[in-house]
Amino acid sequence: MTAETDLRWEERTAPRQGFFASLLRDPRTPLALGVAVLLAILVLPPILMLAQSSVAEVGASGAVAGWTLDHFRNLLTDRNLAESFFNSIIFAAGSALVSFLVGGILAWLVERTNAPLKVLAYVTAIVSMGTPYVLYVVAWLFLLGNVGPLNMAYRQLTGSPDILFSVNSMAGMVLIEGFLWSPLVFLMLSSTFRAANADMEEAARMSGASVWDTIRRVTLPLAMPSVIALALFVFIRAVEAFEVPLLVGMPGGIDVLTTDVYESTQQMPPDLGHSSAFAMVLMVFVAILFTFYGRLAKNADRYQSITGKGYRPRLFDLGGYRRLAGLFILVDFLIVLLLPILALIWLSLLPYMSGVSLRMLPFLNIDNYRAVFDHPHYLELAVNTILVSAGAATMVVVLTAVSGWIAARRGPGAWLIDQLSTIPLIFPGIVMGVAMMQIYLRLPLPIYGTLWAIVIAYLIRYMPYGMRYAYSGVLQIHRELEEAASVSGAPLLSTLRRVVAPLLSPALISAWIFIFLICSKELAVAVLLAGPNSQVIAVAMLDLWVNGQGGELAAFGLVWTVVMVTLAIIFFLFTRSRGMEAFR
Repeated sequence: MTAETDLRWEERTAPRQGFFASLLRDPRTPLALGVAVLLAILVLPPILMLAQSSVAEVGASGAVAGWTLDHFRNLLTDRNLAESFFNSIIFAAGSALVSFLVGGILAWLVERTNAPLKVLAYVTAIVSMGTPYVLYVVAWLFLLGNVGPLNMAYRQLTGSPDILFSVNSMAGMVLIEGFLWSPLVFLMLSSTFRAANADMEEAARMSGASVWDTIRRVTLPLAMPSVIALALFVFIRAVEAFEVPLLVGMPGGIDVLTTDVYESTQQMPPDLGHSSAFAMVLMVFVAILFTFYGRLAKNADRYQSITGKGYRPRLFDLGGYRRLAGLFILVDFLIVLLLPILALIWLSLLPYMSGVSLRMLPFLNIDNYRAVFDHPHYLELAVNTILVSAGAATMVVVLTAVSGWIAARRGPGAWLIDQLSTIPLIFPGIVMGVAMMQIYLRLPLPIYGTLWAIVIAYLIRYMPYGMRYAYSGVLQIHRELEEAASVSGAPLLSTLRRVVAPLLSPALISAWIFIFLICSKELAVAVLLAGPNSQVIAVAMLDLWVNGQGGELAAFGLVWTVVMVTLAIIFFLFTRSRGMEAFR
């Protein structure tokens, strides 16, 4: 009986022992273990810190004196929470709708029709990639403001002292956020329409269907899973938005979840328990939305209709509607790009804030540009931003290159590494700022208020973006190349350095430039972590606007935008020339 029991025990434990034995023999195990530990050290503390602070009762000394649910109780019984939640939903839904109406129609016209002036759509998208969010919002605040050209023209035409449009309203927030997102929606939907097979559309047209019927009954149903997934993604990002709610909504008394979190950190003394509870609610809400997004994104692949390598999408002949399509592209270029740029140029030449009028022409000068180039503070801001953005982008690319390779090759702990590197997606920028601020304040190292504080926060926040590029890049590299190096006696690190890294470099370079661009525009994280000597451009632009220095802000922003647009052009051309989609 004892022998039979021992035999059964060996049978049950043999698979487990074989698994651990194979794990120990796998040369990737030490590397995977090191990566998993590093990822856990980076992404888990912010969640744990928020969870602890949201239920902690802090004593007079600042130490945790006990545990309480009062922060959540006070939050949930506050009527402002329901109002902010409702405002966030309306703002996000409206912004997603505007961006999809503009960006979606534009993407279809550019990729699937013979519309003219297509280059203007790409110019709008590329320049928008290099324009800081704060600068873009400021331009629209001027255009739609009380002394802006729209309201001034209305008053002159009607003789009424009233204004036609209040920019500090929900409509103003939705319009500006929608315009801000429309270029990115255009780029993301362009890849969807570019990859669609036109055979079914051609069959519909030959059967007598009109252009509109073909779009409604063939094109849209095929693209709908991707469109819905992208719409949810834009909705989530609008829920997380900070610049428009801060600069447009708060002056008009419209609070959303992100601005409520920010305001709770600005109290004196800061109510970190309340802000942590608020941040947890927002984070859980975003995590639920991303769960639905993940399911939609997976199902989108079922509707792909590309039939082979030799296929080329055929364009719709719009016939008499071709000029109307060109007009739509031109109007988009004028509204989304040219008008804001012209508004910033006008502001940058003014000695003080004023509307657009002929009487101001004699006062135009370049003093604001002279101040930007003469004052060393602006150079320091540029250097800080470049250091922070380049440092974060480099760290993200190095870490996700290894993580993406292990996950794509189904190495030891692949699922865990993939999950850890994706967790930061649930962190809105302002929530990440609150979490990292509390971590830095409790660390024995004097890191809070330094550039390192911002770099580490950016590393965590944008890790999922680097992972997406690296994972997709590794899938395009055939395993046989790595296996050949291994058979030839090359150790693992040598294979990664001499085989994988060179082949993966196009994806990594694209990831680096993209992350650099978005880090250089990030405000929500930096506004809570930047110190007096570690300010970056986004925070400095916010301070300039709050202090009424709109002219210097516009001049500095335009100079910086030229630099960033140059990098955006390189990024766009690099990804297009190698057949990689920058935004999938």
